[in-house]
Amino acid sequence: MPIYLDGLSTTPLAPEARDAMLDAWSRPGNPGSPHAAGERAAVTVEEGRARVAELIGASPAEVFFTSGATEADNIAITGVALAALAGCSARRRVIVSAVEHKAVLAPALRLRDLGFVVDIAPVYANGVVDLDALASLIRDDTLLVSVMAANNETGVRQPDAAVAALAHERGALFHCDAAQAVGKVAIDVFDMDVDYLSASSHKMYGPAGVGALYVSATAPRPAPLVLGGDQERGLRAGTEPTALVAGFGAAAAVAGMRLDRDGKHADALLKMFLLELSRSDVRFAVNGDGTKRIPGAASLAIIGSDAQSIAQSLSTEVMLSTGSACTSGQIDTSHVLAAMGLDDRQRRSTMRVHFNRYSTDNEAVDAARLLAKRVELHA
Repeated sequence: MPIYLDGLSTTPLAPEARDAMLDAWSRPGNPGSPHAAGERAAVTVEEGRARVAELIGASPAEVFFTSGATEADNIAITGVALAALAGCSARRRVIVSAVEHKAVLAPALRLRDLGFVVDIAPVYANGVVDLDALASLIRDDTLLVSVMAANNETGVRQPDAAVAALAHERGALFHCDAAQAVGKVAIDVFDMDVDYLSASSHKMYGPAGVGALYVSATAPRPAPLVLGGDQERGLRAGTEPTALVAGFGAAAAVAGMRLDRDGKHADALLKMFLLELSRSDVRFAVNGDGTKRIPGAASLAIIGSDAQSIAQSLSTEVMLSTGSACTSGQIDTSHVLAAMGLDDRQRRSTMRVHFNRYSTDNEAVDAARLLAKRVELHA
């Protein structure tokens, strides 16, 4: 089996999550139905909600299930803006960081069509948001500030509590896309003082197809974007996917018990991998080095190489991804790395790795050797 190092795209499914889903699938029932099967499904959904809430330090009533973090981000950005328009709020300014996932950037930029001003907060060369620059952008008419917890390409973590303080000082709301952080590092919505937080199941050893939006009990309720039912207390219409929620909840429960152990394990393997790679002739740099990152994650610039070609040729032995997205045959280099000041050649030489809960010492060493060999062949 190829060595899997693409956990920032999706983590392996935890056996506990798989078992929970199989159990739920064996017992059909719509959680909205009034009979015994429906009531049993509803209990499963609420158990999953409680587990996700516990992982992030929230009340179950503050957790709303979605199809994933992308939808949660869209509700937080667009839903908050629509609610502000409906309430005749004078706040018409939204701020997002330059390194946000497109699930935040795209809906934010679309708000310009509704008359909002959208500002982009810059980051330092290490990928961390420039708090002074951010503070200068926040005004009395700022509605929402959105800064992620950890980046999906570099793993770099942001000072979210400080961002929240800046936003709240001017009466603005704070949203955090925590898709890459929940289940990998300790997240407490109270300590972060966050109004809205997005989470993804398949980034924390749960199934794809389900995520969650935390809405603080003290924050304005976003306008729903999906209509046609009163599920999720009216915030998101559509029958809850009982089995996926069960898997999400099981993954959350396991993550809560293993955060420290998993983090130390992943970081040890990353250190082992980088040490082995440094023993080769490969020249590389860690983008965002010296900053706090989620455990086991790194963005590597393999100097003088074409990362996309190397990743493709290596795919039967080591599965990793690059900082580029391929659309219609065209390679678009990373906006995240561009915001950090990397030039086009540096961006094209970058790949990302992530060691997960199930990665092994042998895989870390073997992956470094296989990568070094492939880089030498492409030289």
